[in-house]
Amino acid sequence: MFTKGITRLFMLVYLLGGVVTHIAAESFTLRSPDGTLHARIEIGEELRFSLRAGNRVLLAPSTIALELEGQGVLGQRAELLSSQTASHREVLKPLVPRKRSDIVDAYNQLTLQFRKNFRVVFRLYNEGLAYRFETAFLGDIVVRREMGEYRFSGDYPLYFPQENSFITHSERSYRYLKLSEIRSDEMSSVPVLVTYPDDYRLAVAESDLRDYPGLYLQGTGGTALRALFPKVITKIRPGRHPDRDEVVEARADYLARTRGTRTFPWRIFMVAQDDAALLQNELVYQLATPCQIEDPSWIRPGKVAWDWWNALNLFNVDFRAGINTATYKYYIDFAARYGLEYVILDEGWSKTTDLLQVNPDINIQEICDYARRKKVGVILWTLWKPLNDQLEEALDQFVRWGVQGIKVDFMQRDDQWMVNYYWRVAHEAAKRHLLVDFHGAYKPAGLRRAYPNVLTREGVKGLEHNKWSEDITPEHDAILPFTRMLAGPMDYTPGAMVNAQKENFRIIFNRPMSQGTRCHQLALYVLFESPLQMLADSPSHYLQNEAVMDFLAAVPTVWDETRVLEARVSNYLILARRRGEQWFLGGITDWTPREFVVSLDFLPPGNYSALIYQDGLNADRYASDYRKYRTTVNRQTKMAVKMATGGGWVAVLTPERR
Repeated sequence: MFTKGITRLFMLVYLLGGVVTHIAAESFTLRSPDGTLHARIEIGEELRFSLRAGNRVLLAPSTIALELEGQGVLGQRAELLSSQTASHREVLKPLVPRKRSDIVDAYNQLTLQFRKNFRVVFRLYNEGLAYRFETAFLGDIVVRREMGEYRFSGDYPLYFPQENSFITHSERSYRYLKLSEIRSDEMSSVPVLVTYPDDYRLAVAESDLRDYPGLYLQGTGGTALRALFPKVITKIRPGRHPDRDEVVEARADYLARTRGTRTFPWRIFMVAQDDAALLQNELVYQLATPCQIEDPSWIRPGKVAWDWWNALNLFNVDFRAGINTATYKYYIDFAARYGLEYVILDEGWSKTTDLLQVNPDINIQEICDYARRKKVGVILWTLWKPLNDQLEEALDQFVRWGVQGIKVDFMQRDDQWMVNYYWRVAHEAAKRHLLVDFHGAYKPAGLRRAYPNVLTREGVKGLEHNKWSEDITPEHDAILPFTRMLAGPMDYTPGAMVNAQKENFRIIFNRPMSQGTRCHQLALYVLFESPLQMLADSPSHYLQNEAVMDFLAAVPTVWDETRVLEARVSNYLILARRRGEQWFLGGITDWTPREFVVSLDFLPPGNYSALIYQDGLNADRYASDYRKYRTTVNRQTKMAVKMATGGGWVAVLTPERR
């Protein structure tokens, strides 16, 4: 339903059965479909919006604007020409389902058309608010600034992934501090999670990022956060490692030179009444460009045997392990034995600056032919710069070899040019039926819906950091689902088989271990979403742990349904996820041991065989200790979950057939 041409003559008009109220000529109220959220949009000297949930004010009036060269500031003293409202509801069916196979996409929308050839669109979902600018100019435009001052209603604590510069892998720890403690010279990547005293949560993110720089947030020393963006780079030189590092020497005084008629990225404010509800949010996906691949049926999610984290440490073999053909055949044999879909050849298979100059110790064609016979796909690691220089030539050669995907690394930027690079790689890879995993990457911002062959990306401080730091703690793991994972899949690369409690942990680059228990690592395969999920440790370690491989071979990487059973950001999380008729349950805790009793009342009628992995009696001192057992459960079962310090727990529920 649409209503057009609201003028200054109306003082109070009700539209869409109370969905949108025109309070005055320059003020609108937009309600969510369930009536829980209310957004107020005010047009005057500035364009402002605010947001509340019931009586809880989440965002105080917050100013937004877009400055264009030669066109002034869109949003300041703006003249409203018309407004249009709409209600929308459909069920989206992602080709690569992350949390669920069906997503209900329901919102109420207000579109404000202004003089000066621009409009602003607001969408209010039950799960949050989003807005974006749209312009309609002939030719190109230059965006000098985008302004967004998001004013919170109090000095609330937040999880702040602080960045030091715009040259970043976006692999950050989360500072927990109050809004007023963030100085005006401090900034972060997104998502940022703000916590309210009555358990309301608000996370700031973005979607449909294309031909434009990525969003960051800057402190103000008060209770507001400002939008911040990297400007166009005009001069750059090689850094300390010239094949992958760059030093920016100069930037332009504008954010983007782009098409005059276009939509800009969505600014998203995810809202939830508690931590559990937050984990169900899919607004980044819902607001993204729909699939651009005509026939995406060839895209196959799966698990990957990965070589780099475990430093190719194989043992009990009759060849010298390393970057060579025999080693990768061994990885392929391991993958085939357990039904893993892929293996990765990480750094070292080619010259880093030339993707067509193969390491003489490797026969890529022989490896790909061997993998094909074993029904295992091959993914090749590349640096972004040589891939850019050799894109079509290299991808064509990869296809001739029989490669199924690429892992692109060390971009470390999200200025306008680099954002467009991601889209170009995704497009060219899709044309050749190649999967993509971006590492050294910025956070997901909608690309995976447009190009579902982009199965996952890093942009997360993951398990690799155990090789050189103590940063990857159980508490860090318990923060990620409520923060970074809200943006989309994350290639955290779990699966460590050498596990240690805090006092036993050591940093050993070529013999890495994890902090927390063995079951903590297993649970990450249920909790952390990544349709291309790594097994980070050595096949030799996994082969010594057949009981563990019973689980890792079975656990899916995409899901039909997700239920949150227990959740507290930074403390603990227990999820139940369904794929087909099977349910996979996983839980983790921080350094505090915890016990829960979870109801299985979400199960359909009938008995289920439950395969359970729980921390062993001595896991608090020897983190690799665990117990595996089977039992029978049904929807009446109350299941005890006990986790040691840094612990975890998993269960696989399979229907019993009569």
